[in-house]
Amino acid sequence: MKKDPKNRPILVLDEDPDTLELMLEPLRWEGYDVRGLTSFKEASEFLNYWKPQMIIVDPEFTDNDGLQYLNSLTGYLDTTSLIVVSSNASTDQITQCLDLGASDYIVSPFIPLEFLARVRSQLRFRDAKEELQEVNQKLQELVEIDDLTGLFNMRSIFQKLDFEIERGRRFNRPVTVVMIDMDHFKSVNDGHDHLFGSYVLSEVGKIIKSSTRNIDIPARYGGDEFLIVLSETPLAGVEHFCERLRKRVEQITFTQGKDTIKLTLSVGFASTISTEVIQPKELVRRADMALYAAKGQGRNRVVGYDASTEKDRRLEQSAAINIFEKKRKTA
Repeated sequence: MKKDPKNRPILVLDEDPDTLELMLEPLRWEGYDVRGLTSFKEASEFLNYWKPQMIIVDPEFTDNDGLQYLNSLTGYLDTTSLIVVSSNASTDQITQCLDLGASDYIVSPFIPLEFLARVRSQLRFRDAKEELQEVNQKLQELVEIDDLTGLFNMRSIFQKLDFEIERGRRFNRPVTVVMIDMDHFKSVNDGHDHLFGSYVLSEVGKIIKSSTRNIDIPARYGGDEFLIVLSETPLAGVEHFCERLRKRVEQITFTQGKDTIKLTLSVGFASTISTEVIQPKELVRRADMALYAAKGQGRNRVVGYDASTEKDRRLEQSAAINIFEKKRKTA
């Protein structure tokens, strides 16, 4: 769909006011939202708050090295087209400007109608690039987002967690993994149809999403289990978050048509320790151990990972194995 030229901000830069006006006039014919500047300093300040879709510039615009100035504009080129207009028609100049990221090079003096055609062409190319980026973003979301809950799926969660742990280590800030399991969720599918079970999971996903911040990473771990990565949150904040989330679900009556049910959550969490180097899977395993403890203590509660508890459990398992081995040998 053709875009309104009024919504096309274009910045034109030239040190000569007369030459600048020769470029601005045909752009105004077309109805573009144009700004023209002759000052290098003013242009630098202007770009801090005005985001043009296109910059048209003469490399001689600055008293310094013009090619160096073009190079300084490369940070804008993801969303902005760059057209160079110059009286210098040398192959070296044209090649260097195009290699620095210019979309087109127009030799002046130029024919206004050709000039406008080149501008339109580059704006169409910019639009196509923007649309492709949007499509790629949607495809990425399809790959990473769970259809039912709208949360992340487990496809990329360990990669994201690894990044957060590394960032937390660098800035000496904690990273917490929260594991969540729906208590007695089997009763939902046993006493109702699977569509109602999907509805409940979808609603819980909405609750989790609305309870987390933009910097947090909420995910569906699988089935009726969820995982949340909390960054830069102290222990008291983690406990408050988990308890608030548990209460929100406990207080809700899930209703769809004639089907209705109340459910609770069991929650376990584990946080990084500043003196310890830990892998993402190990942090998830610890949060899962805490979730296991919450289930064992009666469900519908929040439990933090306790290394001493895990040690005791390992001793119990070891003792049980020894007893089994003795009985097997004497059998």
